[in-house]
Order: sequence, then structure tokens, then C-alpha cells
Amino acid sequence: MTEEIRQNEMKAETFNLLFVGVGGQGVLLAAELTALAAARWGADVKQTEVHGVSQRGGTVETHVRFGAAVHSPIVTPGQAHALIALEKLEALRFAHFVHKKDGIVLVNDYEVVPGSVAGAAEHYPYNALDYARQKGFQLRALSATEIAADLGNVRMANVVLLGALSKVLPLPDDIWRQTLETRIPEKFREANLKAFAAGRDH
Repeated sequence: MTEEIRQNEMKAETFNLLFVGVGGQGVLLAAELTALAAARWGADVKQTEVHGVSQRGGTVETHVRFGAAVHSPIVTPGQAHALIALEKLEALRFAHFVHKKDGIVLVNDYEVVPGSVAGAAEHYPYNALDYARQKGFQLRALSATEIAADLGNVRMANVVLLGALSKVLPLPDDIWRQTLETRIPEKFREANLKAFAAGRDH
């Protein structure tokens, strides 16, 4: 099978992705970069606007679907190929969107306890990842925030997680790199490329 035929066959499949986290974590940027990379690859792409609370700390979600022909941007529960969660509780909250047989939960092993909710620290599900695994979800966790901090900026955790996501999508590495180089402002570009590479390595 030639590379061209293989790529065309993969483009014929529709990939359903759900990005979640809390306000301020860069959920929308991660989704946008994925949508731009898919479009650069030649796929038809649909992306929702952000849903949820826009303030820092509130739940944020956005859907991305790409393939040969995509008619709706909305991922239905049980159909996501991947849930990309920048926070542990949000991974648990949206896990039901993932296809249990073929889908994965890719999660940043990081906790954001709502400061405005009384008793939140006491009731936060610190065992969220173990609980999701017990429910049969294929879960891959990495310390994206810690990796980003080691690279000099915790706000790059979204790009670290994107690097990990790139290992389970058919989009070529050069497509991702071109997308990052085009979309990320020059003064942040090199750091984000390093963050992306670190996510792929982990």
C-alpha cells in the first residue's frame, strides 16, 4: 500500500475528539490547533465554539470532528475516539463521551479544586483516574502541567497534551509542526514546539 493510498483511506474515516478542562488552561487553543492541523492534512473539519463557563476555573469543552465529509461538529456520547482532558475531574465528568472499545481518555494528571465552591476540597474525587479505569475506560495519564513547568511555562500543558494526542491520530508530524509554526506567535513558538515534542516523547 502506498503512502498516498494509506493517507486517503484514513481521511475517509471520521475522527471524533472532545477537549475539556477549566477556564484558563487553553482548551480552545488545543482544539483549534488540532482542527487547523486536520485541515492542513486535507480533511473536512468541524469545530464547536467553547461551551461552559468562560471564567478561570469554570468547565470548558469543545468538540472537533474531521474526516472526508463531516456534517456536524457535535460529538455524541459514546462516540469519541479520544477525550483530551486538561484536568482530572473534567476527564471523569466527560468520560461517557468516549467509545469504550476503541476510544481513549488522554488526561493531564492535574487537579483544579474549585475555590468558589464550599467544601470542594473535601469532596473532590482525587481518585478520579482509578475510578475511570475501573469503569473500563482506556486511560493514559501524563503530568503535562509538570512537564510544561520544567520547560518554563505551565500554560503550555495544553500543547504538551497535544503532543501526546498526535501519537494516536493519523496526522503526520510535519503537519503538526507547520501548524504550530503558523499559529503560535513567534516569541512563544520555540517553547511550544519543545512542549509538543515533550508530549510526544511521554
